[in-house]
Amino acid sequence: MDLLILRHGQSEWNAQGRWQGQADPPLTELGERQAQAAAEQLLNSKISFDGVASSDLQRARRTAEILGVALNVGDVSSFSEFRERSAGPWQGLTRAEIETSWPNAIAEQRWPEGYESDDSVAARVLPTLHRLAENYPRLLLVGHAGLIRALDRTSNASNVAVTNHLSGRWYQLQDHLIPLDGADFSGEDLEHELE
Repeated sequence: MDLLILRHGQSEWNAQGRWQGQADPPLTELGERQAQAAAEQLLNSKISFDGVASSDLQRARRTAEILGVALNVGDVSSFSEFRERSAGPWQGLTRAEIETSWPNAIAEQRWPEGYESDDSVAARVLPTLHRLAENYPRLLLVGHAGLIRALDRTSNASNVAVTNHLSGRWYQLQDHLIPLDGADFSGEDLEHELE
């Protein structure tokens, strides 16, 4: 299977600088426009997909619905296995709040109890991708930055920036996940015009 995994559009908590983890805030108005702009870029690039799937968290699911309609691929399937990693006690906190209670923890990658490991994320994501590969030779998956980073680290991929909404990576799924090129459909120029 050829697979493109993109990060969802901006959510209300992204706008507030809060760590979301598996919390379920909706997209902002800007997040909806980001998804529309990405859909237009995908259409203009003539990239087609057999299916669109997403995390079941509404920020990813809504982004996938917008993309699915524009790309004319029918219903979007959502799966709890594609959720963002659990952030444990950091969920809902800003970076400043985390720094106050856990000084230098982010920089030193000292994750708190309850913070989901890369291996745990990959262990729940990969079996579902293998099942989807049976029906979708080319799949667009709307997920989360932490999910993409976890898959990259567990597959020894070179670092790709997923700081922009609607950015991510192409993969090929064979017996294992093979990371390919980074992808960015964020429409950064358009995004600045929209704000």
